[in-house]
Amino acid sequence: MCRWTEPGGGDGGRPGGDGPGRPPAGPGGGGSGAGPGGGGPVGPAGPAHPGPAGRPPDGRGSFAPARVYAVAVLLAAAMVAAYWLLPLDGLGPRHPAVSWTVFVTALALVAALLVREVLAVLTDRPRRRPGLVIPLLVCLTVLVFSAAYFALAKQPGEIRSLHTRLDAVYFTMVTLATVGYGDIAPLGQSARLVTVIQILYTFVFLTAATTALGRYVRGRVGA
Repeated sequence: MCRWTEPGGGDGGRPGGDGPGRPPAGPGGGGSGAGPGGGGPVGPAGPAHPGPAGRPPDGRGSFAPARVYAVAVLLAAAMVAAYWLLPLDGLGPRHPAVSWTVFVTALALVAALLVREVLAVLTDRPRRRPGLVIPLLVCLTVLVFSAAYFALAKQPGEIRSLHTRLDAVYFTMVTLATVGYGDIAPLGQSARLVTVIQILYTFVFLTAATTALGRYVRGRVGA
């Protein structure tokens, strides 16, 4: 029987043999294995590994973990506690310059944060949580105006029937809801100015923020 020999091959040079005629099957060679450079079939690539807790890499389409909600609740509780516990004697008619500076600075800071969250919703920025930040900023806005009304009420003739911090929160919410029961009313020029500022602030910033929040929630529910 005849033996077939590859050109340049030695004994055992038939296909599959162990002679020198067999090409090396190492990395980069022409073997039939599935290794690097091999000629064998390559299996399909597996799915991309998801992010932490099964979230997509960009963080969208997933709900916030429980610890984030816990932090948000703690921040809201801290703001409410600060409003009721911090002394506001340094603000009011006795220190008008300091009072107005703190008031305007606080409103400007909250407005800037609200605008940033609104833009985050409109541009669909990843890794943002406007569903938690916007309610906290709205709560902070209510407390800032409540503190301003309470400080103004220390001056006789500024705000009628406003005596406690709860009265100030009540009047702020009534003004925010445009209800106007009439039991508490701003009489002085400073109190009316703050009331006008609150109405404009609500129309411009809070309305935009709550609209963006609604859009964000609808997008999350429909996702």
